[in-house]
Amino acid sequence: MVVMGDWNYPTAIWFGVGRASEIPDACRNMGISNPLLVTDPFLAEQKMVSELCNQRSINGLSVEVFSRIKSNPTGTNVDDGVHAFRQNDHDGIIALGGGSALDVGKAIGLMVGQAEPLWNFEDVGDNWTRVNVENMAPVVAVPTTSGTGSEVGRASVITDETAKLKKIIFHPNMLPGLVVADPALTIGLPKHLTAATGMDALSHNMEAYFAPYFHPLAEGIAIEGMKQVKNFLPTAVKQGEDLAARSYMMAASIAGATAFQKGLGAMHALAHSLGALYDAHHGLLNAILMPYVLEANRTAITHP
Repeated sequence: MVVMGDWNYPTAIWFGVGRASEIPDACRNMGISNPLLVTDPFLAEQKMVSELCNQRSINGLSVEVFSRIKSNPTGTNVDDGVHAFRQNDHDGIIALGGGSALDVGKAIGLMVGQAEPLWNFEDVGDNWTRVNVENMAPVVAVPTTSGTGSEVGRASVITDETAKLKKIIFHPNMLPGLVVADPALTIGLPKHLTAATGMDALSHNMEAYFAPYFHPLAEGIAIEGMKQVKNFLPTAVKQGEDLAARSYMMAASIAGATAFQKGLGAMHALAHSLGALYDAHHGLLNAILMPYVLEANRTAITHP
């Protein structure tokens, strides 16, 4: 069964196969008429982006594509995107892609309204209170993988190239105002990336469930997210054209990123550090680390 629906948790989500055709409507809904489309270099060359650009042109929206983004995005990528946004007087962001494009898109939306440097908004103490909220740009998020769930997150993970550290840039208003979640956009994702991003979704749900804090709402979401990964990731990997499996994996990804407000753990603490040092895929690192972290935490998670 292929699922569809309009959800409002934790933000407005238009979910279902074919919903990408509604991106122009999503932009208008957010008051955007001249969007900067932020995506990665691979997707920028794909038919998907050219078709979306043509469609937006037909629907009266002008658009420019920004794709200077690394797989583990850097502060330089964000700065370049801010320059592109200001240079052409854009009024909003379409962040289209996996976690890297979504994170950079959200960070650009934040930084176009700020006079201070990016690292001043790292998620430390009350740094988030320094943000000039009024000048932030609206963001429409369009995920093309099922893993990070960045489309429903209030933060971006950006690599500080000088310090060789991944840092979390945070503000509550970085949560995209509208998400267009079309599982058909994940068709064609290679098996190894489908598996790696799916394991990222599993790690989000799993670590959220085991985090030692009281948040029964997040726990319920995490349980459902883990169940969906168990039931549908093998099919999504082996039969990549299966839209039902792709749909449930996209829902599981959204569930994980919604649930981990309860907390994460050593998988992500280690994966972020290793990713900054070796520029390795985040989901793959979580998958490699998962059995070792679970074993190290066996006593705590079996006898809470």
